[in-house]
Amino acid sequence: MNNPSLDRQASSSDDSELVILENIYSSQKRSRSVTQRDLAEAAGLSLGMTNALLKRFSDKGWVLLKRLNARNIQYALTPDGVNEIAHRTYRYFRRTAKSAGLYRDMIEAFVMEKKRAGASRLVLAGVSDLDFLIEYACERHGLLFVKTADPAKAVRLGGSAGTVIVYAEGETIPEPDEPRGEFPDECLSRVLVGVGPHGTENR
Repeated sequence: MNNPSLDRQASSSDDSELVILENIYSSQKRSRSVTQRDLAEAAGLSLGMTNALLKRFSDKGWVLLKRLNARNIQYALTPDGVNEIAHRTYRYFRRTAKSAGLYRDMIEAFVMEKKRAGASRLVLAGVSDLDFLIEYACERHGLLFVKTADPAKAVRLGGSAGTVIVYAEGETIPEPDEPRGEFPDECLSRVLVGVGPHGTENR
């Protein structure tokens, strides 16, 4: 069985390497030099880790390192390096599509559960990259979908009968001054891992 934590670490490492390769390629296309510090900042890595990766890329034949002087090195992508970008980009989009499919299934199951429980409207509070998946699920199962970036408006809407509030990734569920609505507030990040309010499992 795959370890999700290790999978995420591998994905993060692959993404950082792809960022470095793409930045070298982009600098070549613009005929502009790029420094190791530039690459480190773009990839969110330390200078030491970036230096180690560049040496590994050189050993694999993806990047040519040419010392210009005592302080500056010129980086150039080889044809094999360009092919590596193409392969990694393809894998990235496959991984993203797989994640979107998983999220769609989790969101659809959540919306179906709320529909069976009597919900008629779902309010998305905050900005989410997955709002289109929530809207699609609501349309499929006959729930009115409303989204707002204003938490206060979401709270007001949540007082109406049959309304579920789902807070987008990064949003904090406010503590209510008094009980409101018939459904507990939900957090999208918890919905996506199948965990409901207060640590209960969504079924």
